[in-house]
Amino acid sequence: MMKWENLLSMRRLGMDHVEPSQAKRSPFQQDFDRIVFSAPFRRLQDKTQVFPLSETDFVRTRLTHSMEASSIGRSLGTGAGAFICSQEKLQIYPSDVGAVVAAAALAHDIGNPPFGHAGEEAVQYWFEHSDVAAECRRNMSEEEIRDIARYEGNAQGFRILAKLQNSSIYGGMQLTCATLAAFAKYPTLASAKIRPSGVAGKKFNYFQLDRDLFKEVAEEVGLIEIDKYSYVRHPLAFLVEAADDIAYRVVDFEDGLIANRIRYSELFELFGAVIADKKLIDGTDKFVTEVQKAEYLRSKAIGKLVDQVTGAFVQHHDELLNGKLEKSLIDCTESADALNEIFKRSAEVIYTTPRVVEVVAAGFELFSGMLDIFVAACNEIADKGVNASPYSRRMIRLIPDMSRYMDSELWLTRPYVRIITVLDYLTGMSDSYAVSLYKKLKGISL
Repeated sequence: MMKWENLLSMRRLGMDHVEPSQAKRSPFQQDFDRIVFSAPFRRLQDKTQVFPLSETDFVRTRLTHSMEASSIGRSLGTGAGAFICSQEKLQIYPSDVGAVVAAAALAHDIGNPPFGHAGEEAVQYWFEHSDVAAECRRNMSEEEIRDIARYEGNAQGFRILAKLQNSSIYGGMQLTCATLAAFAKYPTLASAKIRPSGVAGKKFNYFQLDRDLFKEVAEEVGLIEIDKYSYVRHPLAFLVEAADDIAYRVVDFEDGLIANRIRYSELFELFGAVIADKKLIDGTDKFVTEVQKAEYLRSKAIGKLVDQVTGAFVQHHDELLNGKLEKSLIDCTESADALNEIFKRSAEVIYTTPRVVEVVAAGFELFSGMLDIFVAACNEIADKGVNASPYSRRMIRLIPDMSRYMDSELWLTRPYVRIITVLDYLTGMSDSYAVSLYKKLKGISL
């Protein structure tokens, strides 16, 4: 069984000691602040949530989604923290647990490429179909191939937090191990032979290049190891997942109303099924417009879900500590069916709008084109050095700090490392910048 005294470790990745706590600001609150002020987080303001390159400023971006998920996460974590503190003799407060979940939820999408999950699919498509990728695969191990073939924004996110941001410092942002472990909803490698069971094994959370960094985090907080480099989830990762689920299922549906993809009557019915309280539902009578009524219903639905998920956390507490819970906490609530219906309708009428499909299709072309250009240039530089073509030498100069990689034996000898470094660059772009750069590279605009 995992222990809360380890799971809430305040030691920062890259430090061999715990810094003295400040009365005014806990280490977990500092984690939150470090993420907020980081460049990768700031770029989420122009990354897709549902509607890519939206022509209205009313719907959510990946930045506002992350902030909303973090706010929900703080409420979930504080509620769970009240229970934990009542059961354990720990030198923490419920708000400290809330701060861990808030920080991890704030960062949960920080590794997403441009165009959201479609960006991940575009990388996977390129790796399967590109001639440049095929040449790389011939000199890659099976483990390396799986990292790219199943390319995952969650793994890119851990890489940003633990290595890329402040890359000259071991541990990157040097967040606490508690926050980094709570961030990892899928604590395993793409190539793990034995994966976590249930929801924790659906994806993966770190690349081969970063496995030792995650191992350090996992050992510090005492995650149960089920195979080499494969672990059960940190209990608070379930709350991070729930915060994300609540935010995107409820809020994306509200955005669907604003974008005229669903009717108010349908939103009223489905949000009402979550709220399940006639007195609260009748509160819509105070408002005039449908948008105002939807905002009210959304707030009440989120409040209900926070209570239900916190209750599920308490109910399944021992399973969480034993690493035995295979379902998400959302699926353990009485609103599970209503939320599944909301997601089903979103998939039918919101996530497949013509505008979304058009931009996603363009994203595949954009990623394939830029990966071919930059990976081919890196490969030629690694193979020919100073005798590489002027074109490749010019292209590689566009990648910030590439010179610090080029003298590395790993970069020179392993195509996998070169692909990862190109992906570090491309996936960190905002949607608009990616489109702008692609047009310039193709000579469409200057």
